[in-house]
Amino acid sequence: MAAAQPALAAASAKSAADREVFAKIGWRLMPLLTTAYILNYLDRTNVSFAALTMNEALGLTATQFGLGSGLFFFLGYCFLEVPSNVALYRFGPRRWLSRIMISWGLVSVAMSLAIGPNSFYGLRLLLGAAEAGFFPGVAFYLATWFPAEYRTRIIAWFMVAIPISAVIGGPVSGLLLGLDGALGLSGWQWLFIVEGLPAVAVGFVLFVMLPDRPEDAKWLSDDERSVVRERLAAERRPKEVKRLSVALRDVRVLILAGVQFGFLVGSYGIGIFLPQILDTGRLTDVQIGFVTSGCYAVASVTMIVWAGRVDRRGNKVGNLAAACAVAAVGFVGSIVFAGNFWISVLWIMLAVSGVNAARALFWTIPPRFLSGMAAAGGLAFINSIGTMGGFVGPTIMGWLRDYTGSFAVGQMALGGFLLMAALLAWSLKHFEAE
Repeated sequence: MAAAQPALAAASAKSAADREVFAKIGWRLMPLLTTAYILNYLDRTNVSFAALTMNEALGLTATQFGLGSGLFFFLGYCFLEVPSNVALYRFGPRRWLSRIMISWGLVSVAMSLAIGPNSFYGLRLLLGAAEAGFFPGVAFYLATWFPAEYRTRIIAWFMVAIPISAVIGGPVSGLLLGLDGALGLSGWQWLFIVEGLPAVAVGFVLFVMLPDRPEDAKWLSDDERSVVRERLAAERRPKEVKRLSVALRDVRVLILAGVQFGFLVGSYGIGIFLPQILDTGRLTDVQIGFVTSGCYAVASVTMIVWAGRVDRRGNKVGNLAAACAVAAVGFVGSIVFAGNFWISVLWIMLAVSGVNAARALFWTIPPRFLSGMAAAGGLAFINSIGTMGGFVGPTIMGWLRDYTGSFAVGQMALGGFLLMAALLAWSLKHFEAE
């Protein structure tokens, strides 16, 4: 027993040293990448606040607005995801991710030039094409730096950018709408310009500061690089897939694409229309921004706490299914209690929290069985199919709003898609994705 104590002490010291290495990497990479994703999500969803005045200016119906918002994910975004990640694998994350950021920032600014439904559609399509590959590219990049035991928290800290973008964007967008008439521009035009330019600037910063791989990080010592290499090489991946062609036929990849499709229908369906759902006449544009911000602030905390719990206790697949189920219950509750505005908002808050927790948990699962080119292309394939939910969600919400005269049926439909996602996620347990 006494002889074992020095060995245990040495193992404990090594474990502590390893944690310090990955904490150091996290502090170096995550502030920049999270900032980039905050801007990414802000520029794809700020149209939800612009709609409060833009729809009337451009003559958009709810159906046209929902279709245009969803077109971001159609054609260019979906079909360019896999080629984009293959290019990232070949040319390096630093060059490719910075190129994506600069491109989408410029197109986001150009959204201020929309003059009617057709130009709105075209610019949203172009924005999706410019942004294609960013998220799966970062997911692949992080998997080359962090072993499995850290990925849930790291992905959560990266994806907390989604609710944070709404926490920041809600009040800021409400204030920018108040610039209506300044220098001859409408408030919604100022919104796109002011919120698009930072992405261009951060794109250049990313090009200068982001190392492609641990071997390129000058701020890591040789010993620290060895720790990263050894920990990643020692990972056990069940039924590991390395070839892209095999990955695209893997049933687990197809199920994951279906899960993401389901929860993104809910995520974008509510995210794009939430300001309009809250626009009942009792709140100003700025107040709508702050209420939206509050919903996503709670979602941010929920995401981090839930991810930390899963990292400690495991069961990623079960928790992914539970998060989707929580979101489904939230959407249904927002309709059942629709007669009380603030109680309904609390149920929407629950739905948003469930959806965002599902996002963080979801992206820790594919790297468990995908590596190399299969990981780069497989992650992009999952995202390209799954994010079609971002087209379906707003489109359904807009059409049902015009058809029924309210958002209630649309919110119920979102709950149905989240329930489907929960069932699909649970089925992954049969394929050893845990």
